[in-house]
Amino acid sequence: MASLLDRISVDPNVCHGQPCIRGTRIMVWLLLEYLANGDSVDDILAAYPGLAREDVQACLAYAARIARERILSVDAA
Repeated sequence: MASLLDRISVDPNVCHGQPCIRGTRIMVWLLLEYLANGDSVDDILAAYPGLAREDVQACLAYAARIARERILSVDAA
């Protein structure tokens, strides 16, 4: 079984090297932002019919991996 992260590609010639869903120009950060703003996975799949549920899960897996590797300060307001 392929890893979810295999669904993500980074190519300097596509979207300025931003991580995208493999074979598309749909950037990972965009789907994560939809989720953060309260859109459901079903909402995203309706807006992007070429995507699979596993593509959205791959974005979350990618974000989790990045969060482990970087520290981002957040105001405790």
